[in-house]
Amino acid sequence: MSNSQQLITSVLVANRGEIARRIFASCRRMGLGTVAVYSDADSASPHVAEADAAVRLPGNTPAQTYLRADLIIAAAQAAGADAVHPGYGFLSENAEFAHAVEAAGLVWIGPPATAIEEMGSKVAAKKMMDAAGVPVLAELDPDEVTEAQLPVLIKASAGGGGRGMRVVRTLAELPEQLAGARREAESAFGDPTVFCERYLETGRHIEVQVMADTHGTIWAVGERECSIQRRHQKVVEEAPSPLVERIDSGLGPGTGPGMRDRLFDAARQASAAIGYTGAGTVEFLADEAGQFYFLEMNTRLQVEHPVTECTTGLDLVALQLEIAQGARLDPEPPAMRGHSIEARLYAEDPAQDWQPQSGTVHHIEIPSVITEFDLPVRPGVRLDSGVVDGSVVGVHYDPMLAKVISYGRTRDEAARLLAGALQRARIHGLVTNRDLLVRVLRHPAFLAGDTDTAFFATHGLDTLAAPLLTADDEKLSIIAAALAESAANRAGAGVVAGVPSGWRNLPAQSQRKSYESRLSGVHEIDYRFTRTGIEVAGVAGLELITATPGEVVLAVPGAHGPVRRQFAVARYDDLVCVDSALGPVTVRRLPRFTDPADQIATGSLLAPMPGSVIRLGATVGSPVTAGQPILWLEAMKMEHTVAAPADGVLSAVNVEVGQQVEVGAVLAVVDPAAQDQE
Repeated sequence: MSNSQQLITSVLVANRGEIARRIFASCRRMGLGTVAVYSDADSASPHVAEADAAVRLPGNTPAQTYLRADLIIAAAQAAGADAVHPGYGFLSENAEFAHAVEAAGLVWIGPPATAIEEMGSKVAAKKMMDAAGVPVLAELDPDEVTEAQLPVLIKASAGGGGRGMRVVRTLAELPEQLAGARREAESAFGDPTVFCERYLETGRHIEVQVMADTHGTIWAVGERECSIQRRHQKVVEEAPSPLVERIDSGLGPGTGPGMRDRLFDAARQASAAIGYTGAGTVEFLADEAGQFYFLEMNTRLQVEHPVTECTTGLDLVALQLEIAQGARLDPEPPAMRGHSIEARLYAEDPAQDWQPQSGTVHHIEIPSVITEFDLPVRPGVRLDSGVVDGSVVGVHYDPMLAKVISYGRTRDEAARLLAGALQRARIHGLVTNRDLLVRVLRHPAFLAGDTDTAFFATHGLDTLAAPLLTADDEKLSIIAAALAESAANRAGAGVVAGVPSGWRNLPAQSQRKSYESRLSGVHEIDYRFTRTGIEVAGVAGLELITATPGEVVLAVPGAHGPVRRQFAVARYDDLVCVDSALGPVTVRRLPRFTDPADQIATGSLLAPMPGSVIRLGATVGSPVTAGQPILWLEAMKMEHTVAAPADGVLSAVNVEVGQQVEVGAVLAVVDPAAQDQE
C-alpha cells in the first residue's frame, strides 16, 4: 500500500525538544497517537512526558541516539507507531533514513526519498537548479579558490543550521577553516563534505515556504526574511519580507513590482524539477535591487515555520500529515494577512562570542502568551518552547530554549508586541540572548526594514548585546535583592499588624550584603533600618514601602517626585534573580569569607562552557602570545577556541584530547612571569 493510501493513527517524532512538542500538538488536535524517543540526557524532557509512549535511545550524543536510524525504526515498531515525522535537523534530510522508514512499512512524513537525495547534496542541487533555470551562485571547488574569488563561504553539503559554515577572507586561513568546517559537518550530519561559494557581505536571506501534494499541486505559501543571523544561523525571522514588500510597493531602489511573483515562480519551479511533495523551503540570497540566487532547498519543516502559520492561518504540520495520507490541496493557498516575527531565545552569551550556556532553567515565563504551538486568533504572542521550569540544558544539543513569535496587524505592532514580551520575560538560571533580541527589535534600522546578513557587524554587537538596564537601575535591583534576603531572614520573627516591614522602634546596626554581577562585578550593599524607614549607603531618599522574601517595593526619588517600583526576587541557592519593569538582573550572593582553596591562579584558562577537548594547540613550556589558541572545545555541535589571556609561557595543561570538562574547570595556565624572565 502506498503512502497516499495509508491511514495514520500514531506518529513517532524522530526528534527532541521544541519541535517534537510542536508536532505532538498538531497530532493531538487531529486525534492521532504520539510516540517520543529520547536520549539519556533527555529522559526528563517535556516532550517525553507529553507523548502517549516513549522509547529510550541509550546514550547522550546525537551519534549514539537521534542519528541512529535503526534504533528509531525499532522504537516505532515497538510502540506501534505507523508513521515517522523527522522534525528538523538530525535525520530529517537523510534519504537513507526515509528509505528505511518506508521499507519498514511505516509512513514517512516528508518528501520522497529521491527528492531528499537530489537536494541533499548542495553541490548537486545547485547544478540541478541551474539546469532548471533557477538563478544560482556558482559553486567553487575548495581546493581551487583563488585570491580574486575571496571572500568565500564554506558550507556543509549535507546540512544547514550554520554547522560547518565559515567565512574565509584570505587564502592563508583557508586550509584551517576547511578542516574545522569538515569536523563540524561530520559531527552534525555524519558527512564531512563541504564546498565554497562567493560570499555576499550584505545579502538578504529570503526563503519561500512550499507545500506540494501527490496530485501535482504546488503551493508557494508566502515568503520569509531571515537575514538577522549569527554564525550563519538565523536569530530573527519574519513574514512577509520587508525587502519584498518595499520592492513590490515601488518604494525605494529596486526592480519594481513583481519580486514576490518571481520568487514564488522560482520556488515552484525548483519543487517541480524534483517531483517534490510535502513541506519544504527554497532559500535564496537577494540583494537590495531585488535580484536573488538559489542557496539551497530544505526538504523538511523549518524552524521558522510559525511565522508563515501566523500570517496564513495554516497548520503546516497538519498539512504534512494530511498530504502523507493522500489529501489534495486547494488550487491556491490562502493569502497572507498581517505580520509575524519570530525570535529564537538561546542559552548563550552574545557579548562573549556567542558562548553557549548549560545548566538548569530554574524558571521561564513569557508574558502576553495567548497560545502555545498553535495559531493566534488575535494579535499577541505565541510560544513554542522545548523547556519548562527545572529543565536542564546540556552540551550535546542546540542551546535554543524557545521560539517566541508575535502576530500583529502591522509589522510595527508585531515588533512592539515581541519586544515587550521578551523584556518582561522571567528567565532564571542561564544567561540568554534576550537583551540582544529586544535591542534588535527596537533598533531604528530593524523597524525601517534594513535587515541584511551583516546587521550585527553594521550596528555593533557590543552595543546590541549590552544589558537593557542602566547601572543605576541594576543597583536598585541589587538593593531589592538584599532587602528581600533580609526579609527572608526575619521571616517568622513576628511583625505587628499594620507596621511596615523593616520598621524598628530603635535604629539598627548597619548591615552589609555582597553580590557579584556578571556584568558589573562586586556590589557591596550597606543599609540599616531606622525609625522612619531605611537608609542605603550611596543612595539618598530611597523609601522602602514593603519587603517580603519574594517581592520588594521601593519609592525611588526622581526629579518630579518619588516613583514606586516593584521588584520580584527569586533565590536558587546563591543565585538571585530580580525582575522588574526596569529589566532583569541576575547576581550571585557572595559569602562573607572566601576559602583560599577556591582562589584561581593568575593566567588560568577556564572552560567557558562544558564540552569535550578536541585539539591542543601548544605544549607545556612553549611561549605563547595573547590571543593564541591553546585548545579547542566542542560543545553543542560547534567548535569553540580557548585562547591565551596574555603573553607568557604555557606552564600547565590539565586536560587531554577527548576529555569532557565542566564549566569553570582550569584547562591550562599561562605564566606571564616566566616570559618576563626569559
